[in-house]
Amino acid sequence: MASIFKFNPLFFFLLVISSFIQPTQQQQHPLDPLTPSELNLVQTILTHFYPSSNHNLTFQYVGLDDPDKPTLLSWLKNPSTTEIPHRRAFLIARINHQTHEIIVNLSKHSIISNQIYKGHGYPLLTFEEQIAASTLPLSYKPFLASVNKRGLKIEEVVCGSFTVGWYGESSRNKKKKKKKRVVKVMCFYLDGTVNLYMRPLEGVTVTVDLEEMKIIGFRDRITVPMPKADGTDYRELKQKPPFGPRLNGITVVQPDGPSFQIKGHRVRWANWDFHISLDMRAGPIISLTSIYDLEKKKFRRVLYKGFVSELFVPYMDLDEEWYYRTFFDAGEYGFGLSAVSLEPMKDCPKNAMFMDAYVAGQNGKPINMHNIFCIFERYAGDIMWGHTENAIPGKIVREVRPEVSLVVRMVSTVGNYDYITDWEFKRSGSIIVKVRLTGLLEVRGSKYTHKDQIEEELYGTLLAQNTIGVNHEHFLIYHLDLDVDGDANSFSKSNLQTTQVPDHNSPRKSYWKVVRNMAKMETDAKIKTKMGNHFGYRLILGSGVGPLLSDDDCSQIRAAFTKYNVWVTPYNKSEKWVGGLYVDQSQGDDTLATWSHRNREIENKDIVVWYTLGFHHVPYQEDFPLMPTLSSGFELRPANFFESNPVLK
Repeated sequence: MASIFKFNPLFFFLLVISSFIQPTQQQQHPLDPLTPSELNLVQTILTHFYPSSNHNLTFQYVGLDDPDKPTLLSWLKNPSTTEIPHRRAFLIARINHQTHEIIVNLSKHSIISNQIYKGHGYPLLTFEEQIAASTLPLSYKPFLASVNKRGLKIEEVVCGSFTVGWYGESSRNKKKKKKKRVVKVMCFYLDGTVNLYMRPLEGVTVTVDLEEMKIIGFRDRITVPMPKADGTDYRELKQKPPFGPRLNGITVVQPDGPSFQIKGHRVRWANWDFHISLDMRAGPIISLTSIYDLEKKKFRRVLYKGFVSELFVPYMDLDEEWYYRTFFDAGEYGFGLSAVSLEPMKDCPKNAMFMDAYVAGQNGKPINMHNIFCIFERYAGDIMWGHTENAIPGKIVREVRPEVSLVVRMVSTVGNYDYITDWEFKRSGSIIVKVRLTGLLEVRGSKYTHKDQIEEELYGTLLAQNTIGVNHEHFLIYHLDLDVDGDANSFSKSNLQTTQVPDHNSPRKSYWKVVRNMAKMETDAKIKTKMGNHFGYRLILGSGVGPLLSDDDCSQIRAAFTKYNVWVTPYNKSEKWVGGLYVDQSQGDDTLATWSHRNREIENKDIVVWYTLGFHHVPYQEDFPLMPTLSSGFELRPANFFESNPVLK
């Protein structure tokens, strides 16, 4: 794995302006995800308006249409006297080869908005169409001939669908029609292993029209040796001696049961109260996060909503079969849609509790996703706080408190990569968000078997015979609508400045001080380098990695939101997805970067912080055939939010 650049903590400040009141639990919360019955209702309403007898209808995205924020906040303040916001669904459907944005009022069983989208880009791919496209080559005669030419068995071939990106086509030719909704289908070989990504059918590309579901392009460009299957299978029963030392079992036992309560989608633990839901695009959404202040004797809001807005993964190989591999895993494939069922004692510890979720299939019918979240209390022997005082004559004072935290976990497998995402809540008031990468590299087949043979740019590392691990990056962009004691907040940038001691009035020659500047406009808040802050909540960053692609690269134009580690914008309900609502074949005209061109006021406003967490991944031999977990994250930490240490007693 690539070396991760270390940066000193960055700090983020939210100036406290107003106050919140803790919400009262309702039987169905306005932010609860759509239930199976609601998904069925949406499907019934749409199929009634667009019967399958004369309409081609597919459901690309179905999710909750959040209540307007002021409406929800008003209800939270007085839930017993204020009408609960109406439940609405937002869906994106392909109807007769057109993209429709539809809002359904679930309370009134009616469509209240139905608009046809005619701009750049296409919606999320469904599992069903990806599977259908991936099976087409297996009965396509030119493809069968290519397999036979290589001496391979067609029954051992499996394929996957790859989005194609955008490379300036329509911008160079204004009269050209909108590009078709297509995918590239790339194939792999099993025959002795389940690690298909280590055995690519290199040089063969199949292009599929998703609307017609037919092959419209085929190219067999080059033939290279198939990498060996030996040593690539990662299953436990397939491993051969010698084996490493075995460890004795470790488990956490809570004889009195867990300390947290789950009521619907609301979680209460220690001094924390928050709401959790699944979105098929974003994955876990953490909402209405509040912490109880013992001194003030009330819950205080910290985070209105937090989630992964996008996951950008560009590969650096320029070959014909690789240049377009610049994936937007959330907007093209669905970070939540790709979530896997978690296994007790493997993905999560023995003391974990699990939650199911539901998403809509391509036909609109609900699909149960079992054990999609696990929630557990973590104790790893860490210390929350402690001190040993031995300066008092004849007396030693020692006080230590163990660190116990609450973790909400989801694992999403997007193709070859597995992303383990944790939201961890600490009693001290911190929220730590962690991302762990594991799974399989995406490798390119090669003629080379040793480094000494290489005389060209490989765009990666020779990991094994005929196997190139391609250089790439991962950028996760988080939407953090921080409402610290209210929705009128400000963002302050602070620099640690070296200062010379004046007038020789001290033996010291220099010291450092904090120079603070309040960001008034969006452009004032963009952060590429170190900052410090005071008061409210701090954002302490992990791997503050930035993009290395040039600004005029089409892939970087689409992902311009990665240019800064921190952005701050005024809250806007429509600004949810940093890469735009339609990412597949998008052209970068609806991104966080374009929104920020307006340079809106952000002082004493309801603001959203966007944080980009990044990894530069240069593959190493230790990543083969399956990479050990690599971690990074960030922390939201109180900064003078409490009057004193909130976990002293």
